[in-house]
This record gives sequence, C-alpha cells and structure tokens, in this order.
Amino acid sequence: MRREVQRGLWFEEFETGVVYEHRPGRTITEADNVLFTTLTMNTQALHLDAAFAEGTAFGQRLVNSMFTLSTLVGLSVAQLTQGTIVANLGFSEIAFPKPLFHGDTLYAETVVTEKRESKSRPGEGIVTFVHTGRNQHGDVVATATRKTLVHLRPTP
Repeated sequence: MRREVQRGLWFEEFETGVVYEHRPGRTITEADNVLFTTLTMNTQALHLDAAFAEGTAFGQRLVNSMFTLSTLVGLSVAQLTQGTIVANLGFSEIAFPKPLFHGDTLYAETVVTEKRESKSRPGEGIVTFVHTGRNQHGDVVATATRKTLVHLRPTP
C-alpha cells in the first residue's frame, strides 16, 4: 500500500504567477488577540483596552498586526512549505491596509513571484512569495513579501 505524507512543495513544484489559495481560513477570537499581545509584551491599548479603543476612529479593539502577519504566513504552511523549507530569509513590503477585528475570519492566498536555485547552497533554491490576507468580506487586511530557502526535490 502506497503512503503519502502531507508536505509542502519542493522547489521544482513552485510555479511563478500561480495563486495558491489556502483553506480553511482562521476566525480570530478575542482570546487569540489578547494572548498573542500579552505573550509578546505589546501593551498597546488598541489591542487590550476596550474602553480606550471605543474612543478611537476604529470604535473597538484591533487585532495585533503581528498576529495577523503570523497567521497569514501560518495559513500557507501546509500547502507550500511544510517539511520542505530550509529557512525564512526575510520579509519586506509588509502592509495592513484595513484592520482586522475580533470575530473576523482571515483567508490567505500566495503568489510565487520569483524563484531561482541557490548559487551557494546546492540542493536548495530561493522562492519569493507575496502573501495576501483578506477578511470574510474580501477586504485586503494584510500583504507581505517573503523570501524563503526551499529544498529541491531529493534524488532517489
């Protein structure tokens, strides 16, 4: 009987210009936001103080943008990099065009914009991802470009 273990894609399997849609989405709870915010020592009242946040332009607490970014990338792992990534090389062009609130659902998609074999690390390649996070209404709430080092397909 043949067995397949869930994994991400090998370097050769990534295609530039393809939109990889990651499902399911993740509904963000108040507990998620407060736990992440306190674990990371972020005392920003916009995340923790409901009375303060009521008086802002948003009228309620915001989901911590670093939690949004982490979840956006996390939603891509099973489909793209589970067990095939060597390392994250860096993030750039991170933006949060609209806020995410408690009870919103974050959906993620990724486009591969560039890939090349590593010149200094045989058996590995560099893949550039552009991640986009949308809420349940389709509004873009986060974008980020990420460079990764990924294994080439092992030779048998």
